[in-house]
Amino acid sequence: MIKTISAVLALTFSTSALAYLDPGTGSMILQGLIAGIAISWFAIKTYWYKLGSIFGKNKPSSLGEEEEEDSISDRDQDK
Repeated sequence: MIKTISAVLALTFSTSALAYLDPGTGSMILQGLIAGIAISWFAIKTYWYKLGSIFGKNKPSSLGEEEEEDSISDRDQDK
């Protein structure tokens, strides 16, 4: 038990690592932020109709039904 506590304290109060963060690390962080924003936008877009139907603003429908209606109206306009 004492060894565990001393190991935790030694890791907690260690000195600075003097680590180097190269430009690739910053690029990876930026890529992760952009991916998080894109995933959030996609999730909100996917569940927008479900959220709207809960609050009574939209009729309950799915994103797939809207896309089908859009493609049908696009084909009708082309004729």
